[in-house]
Amino acid sequence: MSALTISPEEVKRVKALGFLNNKGTDNFSGRIITVNGKITAKQQQVIAEAAEKFGNGNITFTTRLTIEVQGIPFDKIEEFRAYVAQAGLITGGTGSVVRPVVSCKGTTCQYGQIDTFALSEEIHERFYLGYHTVKLPHKFKIAVGGCPNNCVKPDLNDLGIVGQLIPNFDEDECNGCKKCSVVTACPMKVEDGVLEIDEEICNHCGRCVGKCRFDAIEDGTQGYKIYIGGRWGKKVKQGRALKKIFTSKEEVLDVVEKAILLFREQGRTGERFVETIDRLGFENVEAQLMGSELLERKQEILDAKLHLTGGASC
Repeated sequence: MSALTISPEEVKRVKALGFLNNKGTDNFSGRIITVNGKITAKQQQVIAEAAEKFGNGNITFTTRLTIEVQGIPFDKIEEFRAYVAQAGLITGGTGSVVRPVVSCKGTTCQYGQIDTFALSEEIHERFYLGYHTVKLPHKFKIAVGGCPNNCVKPDLNDLGIVGQLIPNFDEDECNGCKKCSVVTACPMKVEDGVLEIDEEICNHCGRCVGKCRFDAIEDGTQGYKIYIGGRWGKKVKQGRALKKIFTSKEEVLDVVEKAILLFREQGRTGERFVETIDRLGFENVEAQLMGSELLERKQEILDAKLHLTGGASC
């Protein structure tokens, strides 16, 4: 294995472009952003060609649904970037900024309650690309899950969104069946033969909708549950859900933006969002995310000279 001859300054510079050094060599892995974990057949073809043309032919997949082409020589980095750009692909995904969004396949999954691909793409455009030059105290990870199965573990991200389907229960239509088809489909409790939805148990998975033979739950209301302050890694912590179940996508996007603004303004360089929340108090943070002041002061917060070094090291 040859020794690294590239200067630390250059290694740091290209890391910001999404190229991570293959230890002990002058080669790098180019990290390609998939936007929402979904790429086209043409894009796959271009990535494969780029791996053969500029790398060692190996492609790896990261846990956050980006793609890395291994073994790219330092002097081929710009050619690699230009080659994949022809298919609309970009590299990146490092630093003390909003990181690439992770999405489950809720759009096409039988259990998905929201269009995860579309929402993730909108978050990518608005906050990964739109906020790409905005330095934060540390990295800020966002995940979008289509249902409470939590396949992409939204509650272990700095901010996680989970699709919901809130059952619209018409008690007048309930016949109090001895064998309730709704109870069979979902863990709820029955009292005196009449269905009663226990909000301590119900996670709004939507599995009960349409299951009643007497149409007591014909439909449901689409919603979004938001978790904040999750973290995976050396110090694991599960995020906490905001009290409100949101029914407007626009309101959800506003909360995402307010969380980023709050972290930038009130976070200390080097701390993760969960540490900011713990220091300020969850109720305090939740109240700010439910209010309008952060968005009203958006430009002031973005213009502030903060976190010039950032705290992310990986």
